Amino acid sequence: MFDEFRNLTTSSPARFAVLVFSTLVLVFTALLSLPAATASGKSAPLADAVFTAVSTICVTGLSTVDVASFFSPFGKVIIYIGVNIGGMGVLTLASILGLVISKRLGLRAKLIAASDTNPLRSHAGPVNEGQTVRLGEVGQLLRTVAMSTLVIEVAVALALFPAFILAGIQPLDALWYAPFYAAMAFTNTGFTPNPGGLAPFADDFILLTILMTGVFLGSIGFPVIYTLWKHVWHVRRWSLHAKLTLITTVALFVAGAVAFFALEFDNPKTFGSMPAWDTTFQAFFLSAMTRSGGFSVIDIGNLNGSSLIVGCMLMFVGGGSASTAGGIKVTTLAILALAVWSEARGRRSVEVFGRRIPSDVQRVGLSVVAWGATVVALSTIVVTQISRQDVGDVLFDVISAFGTVGLSTGVTSELPDPAVYVMALTIFMGRVGTVTLAAAVAATSRSQLYSLPVERPIVG
Repeated sequence: MFDEFRNLTTSSPARFAVLVFSTLVLVFTALLSLPAATASGKSAPLADAVFTAVSTICVTGLSTVDVASFFSPFGKVIIYIGVNIGGMGVLTLASILGLVISKRLGLRAKLIAASDTNPLRSHAGPVNEGQTVRLGEVGQLLRTVAMSTLVIEVAVALALFPAFILAGIQPLDALWYAPFYAAMAFTNTGFTPNPGGLAPFADDFILLTILMTGVFLGSIGFPVIYTLWKHVWHVRRWSLHAKLTLITTVALFVAGAVAFFALEFDNPKTFGSMPAWDTTFQAFFLSAMTRSGGFSVIDIGNLNGSSLIVGCMLMFVGGGSASTAGGIKVTTLAILALAVWSEARGRRSVEVFGRRIPSDVQRVGLSVVAWGATVVALSTIVVTQISRQDVGDVLFDVISAFGTVGLSTGVTSELPDPAVYVMALTIFMGRVGTVTLAAAVAATSRSQLYSLPVERPIVG
């Protein structure tokens, strides 16, 4: 039995990840179903418990209920623990615990952990070592994950505590709000423990800036944090992954803010009633949150349709690989954009920053986009058919679920139970990862020792 379990974890870490995530969802569903977890003292409905558990473990932030009023302090502690487990990554967390217990990492443990830091490792077989984090550096990366999670969340909490006090929150409540919001920011989840969420703090730019910083650090990914920790002042030593992640993240952040400002500055329900500076800041805040943060100071349902489309695009892309964010990931977008640019210039290979990106990475990028688009399309069709809600609002919430963002037009809280389960499945597929799921399916594929004759169909 032990040998079978060991073979599963090493031969197919992807399937092991799906198994562990599923087990955690069941455990947290049971915990959130306890009468002590709700403010009313009654067991939560199964659909709400399942959805909240999935949203917690998959660090999404979408909810069918008002977390602040529905769950008791005990229930909120369960959610707080769950998002930290899900944010670090199940396989990474398991490897960290093994490192703490045994003081060393064996080859099997490194292979398991490596599949969390590089999806290309999530299938059996040799993997080229010319990548962001080499197998020999996995132990250092795991220490970076543990330390960065602890240090960043503590630092954000310490910065938020006086901000909450200055905002008029009682010290005892601020002592709980600070670490809770810090965890939700770094894990890019977006649950709020207080009634009204961030709406009471809409004009507190210091508090919102601290939250944006936490969301940014969580969304760039642990391999990027590891690279910055090693070579913070030596840009030339940064990995290609780190460069692409940071450049694309900043570019999308600015582009999203400009788009929201242009589309919402005259909307009286959102930014139209604000001064110019407030509108500019809120545009940047919304751009950051649609990338995966999930916090909001405005009613998303009041956005113009054009802004909802921009939000869908940003949420679908998401954050960095091996991060607490979801989506197809910014490096996927960057690689495909570079591939299109190289094709337009007639180049046979994709090159950037003095490096060549191999074709297998480009194929994985295409697979991720195709898989993600398929999941979003099917989920939108099914949820729209079941709920009979406006398809635009459903699409926004479905992409928010797939990208593990947590923003909602209000549709999710009104869904019937069958549609709730479809949304929960969408969240699960978005968080476990399109590459991981594809690798789990492909793990049994056999090598083909022959090639067929070439014939070129017409494309375009």
